[in-house]
Amino acid sequence: MPPRTEPADRTPSADPAVWPVLIIGSGFSGLGMAVQLDRSGIGPWVMLERDSEIGGTWRDNTYPGCACDIPSPLYSFSFAPNPNWSRLYAHHDEIQRYLLEVVDTHRLRPHVRLGREVVCARYDDDVRLWTVTTANGETYRARVVVSGMGPLSVPARPNVPGLDAFEGRQFHSATWDHDADLSGKRVAVIGTGASAIQFVPHVAKQVAALTLFQRTAPWIIPSRDRRFGSRERALFSAVPWAQKALRGWIYARHELRALAFTGKRLQVLMKLGERTARTHLHDQVADPTLRAKLTPSFSLGCKRVLRSSTYYPALTQANVDVVTSPIERVDATGVVTSRGRHDVDVIIHGTGFKVQQQVAPGVIFGRDGVDLGEVWGERMAAYKGTAVAGFPNLFFLVGPNVSLGHNSMVYMIESQVAYIVDALQRMRAQGWATVEVDAEVQARFTADLDARLGQTIWASGCRSWYLDDRGRNTTLWPGFTFQFRKLTARFDAENYRIAGDAV
Repeated sequence: MPPRTEPADRTPSADPAVWPVLIIGSGFSGLGMAVQLDRSGIGPWVMLERDSEIGGTWRDNTYPGCACDIPSPLYSFSFAPNPNWSRLYAHHDEIQRYLLEVVDTHRLRPHVRLGREVVCARYDDDVRLWTVTTANGETYRARVVVSGMGPLSVPARPNVPGLDAFEGRQFHSATWDHDADLSGKRVAVIGTGASAIQFVPHVAKQVAALTLFQRTAPWIIPSRDRRFGSRERALFSAVPWAQKALRGWIYARHELRALAFTGKRLQVLMKLGERTARTHLHDQVADPTLRAKLTPSFSLGCKRVLRSSTYYPALTQANVDVVTSPIERVDATGVVTSRGRHDVDVIIHGTGFKVQQQVAPGVIFGRDGVDLGEVWGERMAAYKGTAVAGFPNLFFLVGPNVSLGHNSMVYMIESQVAYIVDALQRMRAQGWATVEVDAEVQARFTADLDARLGQTIWASGCRSWYLDDRGRNTTLWPGFTFQFRKLTARFDAENYRIAGDAV
């Protein structure tokens, strides 16, 4: 990455009694927020990270084959281009190194408090401050809190009776047990989502037998991954606009996909994608019985579209069995389905994250002690995915309905960061103590989102992690990313309740 040109680190000599801004989480969201706070001269600020190192999702997910499904030149900060990506779709360790380089280049580490898991954040309207408590008993007071926890931070364990009775090893893909020797073992994999299709080919090579329990077959298209050659990397370093042009081309190509995802009349375009996916399946799986098991029963795009050129071949190996009968329970030595039992030594959960529970009950309390976890238990919603009525001076990055099915989340994060920075600058310039989105404004915004989401491919009838228990899509943005950027281009104070000088 190019050398930093921003002002030097502004770390105070001593922690203030009240932090102007407190950030929760150190993934792409938290780090993007931190850099722009420094660039805007807003601070001092502090970042609380539950783990012993910075990095978020790409620090935690270290399973074999873990990689991003958005091209590297686009899945990176616009202010920190990396000319040295080794491949088009970077693996987790390279993305983690990139984030640590951003931290070092922008001198963020002195602001970060590692090993501080936030267990409670409570707003006090009398003094217009947030009190944030960590698991180790520390307390921080802040005027503004920015949550960068994100939806992919809490692993979801499958709801299967008897899991605790299993006597072998078991772990989730997001907390991979690297000490577990899988060689010669009988391994069960539960789940066939984005993580599983990446680690299954690696596990299948090691084990005596792999039993894959599939509830729903995903749509899979070929991976176009490749390595960047030394000449390409040299060009990107010597001529930065060349990589910028590549980034722009990748962005535009991905952005066009929104037409098929979100336009009711253009969803027919998904049939072209289905044809590609069916051809991919037919070319890689010769056995018609197995191919039938692996053929999805829903429209392409209704669930997350996955990329792999190694998953299907792995399932054709003699030591791999795909089981589609429902799991009834797990006992001490294996998995029992409606059609029999399977003795296994290890169980790996590839069952994703608790996307519909970004904030658990009992953690964040707003005005009058209202519990955000309980509010979101009814319907997870936020104005522009960023602000929630009843919770002054609290902002979310990658909040409800900000995630994407077609393009880079980093673009959305940078849009939200700009919106929050504008809000903080306005607060400082105008002397505002608090900003809180108006409840009626938020309700209208959510109603409009729901109407638009009802016209998308995600509402075509399948069950996915995009939807809550009531079938409402609380996860994805139903449009182009440039529309979201325009929406967040400035802080619209007219839609907020503003309080004057701090108490």
